[in-house]
Amino acid sequence: MKVGFIDYYLDEWHANHYPKMIGDASNGELEIAYAYGKIPSPITGKTSKEWCQEYGVALCETIEEVVEKSDVLIVLSPDNCEMHEELTRLPLMSGKKTYVDKTFAPDRRSAEAMFRLAEEHGTPCYSTSALRFATEYRAFLGKEIMAMSTWGPYGLETYSIHQLEPIMMLMRGEAKRVMALTQGEWTNLLIEWEDGRNASLLCTGGECPSLANLCLEDGSRFLTIESDSFGGFIKNMVEFFHTGEIPVSHEETISIMAVREAAIIAAGSPGTWVSVGERD
Repeated sequence: MKVGFIDYYLDEWHANHYPKMIGDASNGELEIAYAYGKIPSPITGKTSKEWCQEYGVALCETIEEVVEKSDVLIVLSPDNCEMHEELTRLPLMSGKKTYVDKTFAPDRRSAEAMFRLAEEHGTPCYSTSALRFATEYRAFLGKEIMAMSTWGPYGLETYSIHQLEPIMMLMRGEAKRVMALTQGEWTNLLIEWEDGRNASLLCTGGECPSLANLCLEDGSRFLTIESDSFGGFIKNMVEFFHTGEIPVSHEETISIMAVREAAIIAAGSPGTWVSVGERD
């Protein structure tokens, strides 16, 4: 099965590591065969041609060429989600199974537009954070979570998705509003649900372990996230490419993007409640 990469720039961690991870997880059944990068890396300067030569992947000059030649598609750009609507347009019109790297969209409107395009063209697609597949979190799926608190590394804009996905996956329901307090890259978020439950998350702005504390009816559970969540995620992606079964609903991803959008607005106005999108 030939996999096509579509990226804003190819010399980034996900593009550099996915080929081996996907090859290993699929026992060689999936191969990164084609790739397109819109620009050279603004960080290293490496061009798409140089990246393709290094990784033994055929360079495509256009997104159209990748879509035409590939069996399945991965849209990357993990650190520039504002590019996803442009980069996914043709893949989501193709009917071919497409994975869109985290973070899916910069706001709720973009997320809804992208999924609507996919649904109009019968294109199976999804997006997720690898942290969704941490075994520590998945042990609590379906349980009644009264409140939840998480810690995670680095900044809000790019890395909050790794805390928001587990929070929204486990707590379910509709988030109502978000408040933030900040100190430089250190960001505390408080999320309130429609039913009065709440969660908090902390982006430390630097390195730290991924931690969580869950409040259940029978007491709290403290978690240190140490399992191979990325390995679980890659196996899930390979299974999706084989079966077309979507592991994360579009509705859930839209809700997560709406909370993230509100969180970024809240971080710009510390101490102020910001409503989460428009709720039906």
